[in-house]
Amino acid sequence: MEETFGKKPIPTRGGGSIPIVALFEAELGLKTVLFGFGLDSDNIHSPNEKYGVFNYFQGIRTIPRFFQHFAASGFKA
Repeated sequence: MEETFGKKPIPTRGGGSIPIVALFEAELGLKTVLFGFGLDSDNIHSPNEKYGVFNYFQGIRTIPRFFQHFAASGFKA
């Protein structure tokens, strides 16, 4: 994320629950990584929610970089 957003990421364990993630792990034996590109000020899922186009496009640029770094890490599950 630092490469695309220009700032070092701060990993957090927050946000809403996404029930399908537990099913993926149970049925497929796969861990899941979720990326949130919205801001607290976007008020996601509220009547006045918004989502900035900048974050949308930067998210598109960030995901391939994640896969490149993950593949290069040699991580084996």
